[in-house]
Amino acid sequence: MHSGKRWPLLALLLAAAMAAGCGGGDEETKTSVRIALDWFPWSNHSGLYIALEKGYFADEGLDVTIYTPDDPATVLLTVGAGQDDFGLSYQTEVLLAAEQEVPVVSIAALVQHPLNSVMALQSSGIERPRDLKGRKVGSPGIPTDIPLLTTMLRSDGLSLDDVEMVNVGFDLVPALISGRVDAIVGAYWVHESISAENQGFPVNIMRMEEWGVPDFYEIVLVTSRERVTNDPDLVQRFVRAAMRGYEEAVADPEAAIDILAQAAPEIDERIERPGVALLSPLWVEGSLAFGWQTEAKWTALAAWMTEQGLLGPGVDAAASFTNEFVEGAR
Repeated sequence: MHSGKRWPLLALLLAAAMAAGCGGGDEETKTSVRIALDWFPWSNHSGLYIALEKGYFADEGLDVTIYTPDDPATVLLTVGAGQDDFGLSYQTEVLLAAEQEVPVVSIAALVQHPLNSVMALQSSGIERPRDLKGRKVGSPGIPTDIPLLTTMLRSDGLSLDDVEMVNVGFDLVPALISGRVDAIVGAYWVHESISAENQGFPVNIMRMEEWGVPDFYEIVLVTSRERVTNDPDLVQRFVRAAMRGYEEAVADPEAAIDILAQAAPEIDERIERPGVALLSPLWVEGSLAFGWQTEAKWTALAAWMTEQGLLGPGVDAAASFTNEFVEGAR
């Protein structure tokens, strides 16, 4: 008896349900992506947070989670195993991973030059590696730091035997300003140097590539070889969005820190704002696109690591990176 009214109503309810389903489909079709950071959030990550905040990842159909692992040293393992889709790591670590057959590949260089450095208080009079003779040098105990320092010393006429190494863990700046050591290796000249200066202890900085160490990419964006092979479209979309974020960060570093501070209010803006002014020019190399990598840098670093006994001779450095996705985003 009421069928004449019931069916139009049912049709309306069905149409509404279908519309709701379509409306929610946009969210449902977004691909969830995880990127593991190499460290707690700081200015070098600001391009990623710009891409997240301004919807560049969303524009590519990606629902991105940015997080810092409990142990950032595991990033290459979790990415290689597919537990994380992308990660930030170091060129040296990618080469070491290649020797261990960890299936990861660098798909973009975030920082075009070394950030690691040797630094000493200006009041110490230490300005160059040979000034370290007879001095104590603090290190976090990372295996690559000793060969890096050794190369720098050798370039200025000294050897590692001319200095006393002290493992200070990651308390590099406290060890330096307290006088426990005369210099430190393993500190970023765009970060720890500013921390020391903010505490009233200006430092002299010795950049590695200026003292015999091959120029290298400090931080790189990695993904698994399986993802590059089986889902290159996902990789391309992620890189395209990330590049948009970093290109904006290069154009306006201060605005980049504004966005970073909203996403990670725990950052120290007294360090990050002057730091990003030093860091942002290192995100690009001349007229090359953000993220571009060269075979020359990869092979030169691999040769140096082999010479230092860090790496075996069989690693194909050229196979450890690709420009495919940076090029595809231009």
